[in-house]
Amino acid sequence: MMRSLWSAASGMISQQTAVDTISHNLANVNTTGYKNEKTEFKTLLYQNLQTRTTSANGEQKPIPAQVGLGTRVAFITSNFTQGPLLASESFTAMAIAGDGFYAVRGADGNTYYTRNGDFKLSVGDNGDLTLVTADGYPVLSSDGNPITMPGNVSSSKVQVSTEGAFGYVDGNGEFVNVADIGLFQFSNPAGLEKLSNSLLAVTDASGQPLNEANTANIIRSEVRQKYVEGSNVQVADEMVNLIVAQRAYEMNSKAIQASDDMLGQANQLKR
Repeated sequence: MMRSLWSAASGMISQQTAVDTISHNLANVNTTGYKNEKTEFKTLLYQNLQTRTTSANGEQKPIPAQVGLGTRVAFITSNFTQGPLLASESFTAMAIAGDGFYAVRGADGNTYYTRNGDFKLSVGDNGDLTLVTADGYPVLSSDGNPITMPGNVSSSKVQVSTEGAFGYVDGNGEFVNVADIGLFQFSNPAGLEKLSNSLLAVTDASGQPLNEANTANIIRSEVRQKYVEGSNVQVADEMVNLIVAQRAYEMNSKAIQASDDMLGQANQLKR
């Protein structure tokens, strides 16, 4: 019965994590470029209640007598399926259609990656305009440099091709290519470390970034100007998952209550 108490308690703790994950998904249902997450579980150790041999002549049992000791969270994985493309009035809004990621330079000088293409233009100390994220992090080109253009260019003159060529239309109506926006892919995007502000960091599990501009045998992504990628969270699915997690939590609490009742009855046998 003590085993059942701890097993059910581990189930309640795990289901609480599942509810936390679902709540996080629902909270980010309108976050640009957000990818929904799912909690995965694994069983804990098993205990042998009996040895393989229970007879005097040493015959082996075909099936062992083992009981599990509960569950725990294995990992929380992100689903990187394409989110819906939502129209935007901003000329610097750029959604990715495909498996690519934008590269940005963080405040610490390191390179991070994101699917949030709701970019802005920031005026630098020298008057030039720099393409940045909503938090002011510079967006990097395919060669790893910040993307800048002259300060006298209006945001309405900005143009971006589906291949990622970023530039503006000059006074003569000609397109001036400033840089190619960097698009990168990963062998295992679910292995990226999730940070705040919709940023992702490279890990050993994700593998090194693959630059779409110079990597062969890769399906290149497309950039859609004046669109942003919405969250891929499905509210109906998340509500169903929330109900399932809640019921599982309740069942584990019932198991604890049943074990407690059985212990109470055992303590009263001598009375």
